[in-house]
Amino acid sequence: MPRQSIRDQILKPLNAQQRDAVTHGEEPLLIVAGAGTGKTATIVHRVAWQILDGVPPHRIMLLTFTRRAAEEMIRRVNAVLRRMALSEEGSTLMTSGLVGGTFHAVAVRILRQYGPRIGLSPDFTVLDRSDAEDYLDVLRAELKLTEKTSRRFPKKGTCADIYSRVVNAQEPLEKVLEERFPWCRDFEGDLRELFSLYQRRKLENANLDFDDLLLKWREVLADPFVASESARRFTRVFVDEYQDTNVLQAEILYRLCPTGAGLTVVGDDAQSIYSFRAATVRNILDFPQHYPAARLVVLEQNYRSTVPILRLANEVMAAAAEKFTKNLWSGNEFGGKPLLVACNDEQDQAEYIVRRILSLREEGIDLRCQAVLFRAGHHSLVLEAELTRRGIPYHKYGGLKFLETAHIKDLLAFLKLAENPRDIVAGTRVLRLLPGVGAAKARALLGLLPARPNPFDVWRATRPPAAAAKLWPDFVKLMEGLCDPQVPLVAQVASIREFYEPLLPELYDNPNPRARDLEQVELIASRYADRRTMLTEITLDPPSSTQDLAADPILDDDYLVLSTIHSAKGLEWDAVYVLNATDGHIPSDMSTRSQEQIEEERRLFYVALTRAKRHLIVCHPTRYYISRYSGDPQYGFAQ
Repeated sequence: MPRQSIRDQILKPLNAQQRDAVTHGEEPLLIVAGAGTGKTATIVHRVAWQILDGVPPHRIMLLTFTRRAAEEMIRRVNAVLRRMALSEEGSTLMTSGLVGGTFHAVAVRILRQYGPRIGLSPDFTVLDRSDAEDYLDVLRAELKLTEKTSRRFPKKGTCADIYSRVVNAQEPLEKVLEERFPWCRDFEGDLRELFSLYQRRKLENANLDFDDLLLKWREVLADPFVASESARRFTRVFVDEYQDTNVLQAEILYRLCPTGAGLTVVGDDAQSIYSFRAATVRNILDFPQHYPAARLVVLEQNYRSTVPILRLANEVMAAAAEKFTKNLWSGNEFGGKPLLVACNDEQDQAEYIVRRILSLREEGIDLRCQAVLFRAGHHSLVLEAELTRRGIPYHKYGGLKFLETAHIKDLLAFLKLAENPRDIVAGTRVLRLLPGVGAAKARALLGLLPARPNPFDVWRATRPPAAAAKLWPDFVKLMEGLCDPQVPLVAQVASIREFYEPLLPELYDNPNPRARDLEQVELIASRYADRRTMLTEITLDPPSSTQDLAADPILDDDYLVLSTIHSAKGLEWDAVYVLNATDGHIPSDMSTRSQEQIEEERRLFYVALTRAKRHLIVCHPTRYYISRYSGDPQYGFAQ
């Protein structure tokens, strides 16, 4: 096929705004993609266009917020190129070498290669969020911080939240405590001591948490050699969901692309809703100021919702204090107006929603094509009770994830300890599974391990607590076996299961479902070449279970979706119900203390509205009409 014809074929399914974005040259490009405007299709076709233009795939970096998003985009790029007859059917050669993944996953790749230049061991292990909390908890006890004061010292989760905010927002500890954790202000000195020790111990033990991955990537890019090599290697950089990036991620991007040449970022300022994770809308709003040569392309044609729904969404964002102006439109004129339904109270609201859901189901809209959205998880409790009473199955987003369950973390801790015997979190967790071993004894046992491969043989001569004496020889034998490089990963997991499963009835309720979950880990292990790869990848992008773990599964093949608005972002349903559109709920009374918080609450409501394809119902229980917010009344929901 002639090259011009190929170009025409690539552009054929796109609208005029998408074509402008796809064919843009090397100058920095900001694509502001309104909800439902074909953002992913635009990125995919722009990557394909770059490859057609002669950019080698291994010169392209694609940064997303989930591994699955990167894999899906790369798959779709291949599909586009195959349709253009640029590769043989089934071939993946056209995107071979393209680096795609989350910021954290790409950081691991970079740091494995260049980390030694900043004193980082290439054999580091990655701590997930709960590991980081446990690490801080161990150090809290070591520093005796809870004994220094008669007041309650922040718990491990709060300490981890504070530390992460300081790192990702690049804000001083004093400011973070003052604005985000005022009840912890009196502990500023102790927190500094804790965080300083935390940083030192991680470095000594070759551990990096999620925050460190970004910090170290930024640090290694300050090395002139690494910066030069990165600029030579990656001539095209794409960033998806740019409105969800934090200050640290933006700084990495500025070092990666100092002039902006070859840089494309895609996002929607109207969907920036994750400030609680330190994301900042300033990154996308200030992009044109940071890169004065940047071009702005706005995608406005919506392929999801009806015109009446879009008119409402546009009106909500019209009053935003600062924004990229866009007017979503659609060729889909059919569909009734969104409904604002006044209810007496939460029970009346729940009963109305159930009636409406069942009515739409009779009209042919399955339960799974309908969703109820709410500002906070507890807002749906009355509705859940009514659904249960009426026998309507539902799935609530935001439950416990697969790798967050205690028994899965136990099994993985064996692998983590074998991979890095200096990992005090994994070591403490494993040893405390044995009867009679407490935190102090676990630390003492870990302190005996020498700094060499397979150090666990020293435990043979160690006398364990009497309660653990029967298990101790098998435990030491297991740990030694896990360090044998000839033992395949699947066999390692099987040997852990053989030792660990008999302990389940003593450790946890519902041991049988938990044992089945352990079988799933063995299946997951079969997908990986080695232990390090598995531990790194599932930590950075953990799999989710399809059922409520250690409980009875939902057997019905159709169920209603319940979700917080935050968890619903990126999804869509035929019918959407928004709960509790009242002051104190939307907007949340905890998020109206500043203009910035109020603006984010507006964007959150916009996200909820734009999840609906055909039917949108906003419920307004009048019992909650009086706001607990004492500020300017212009921010009330009724206005």
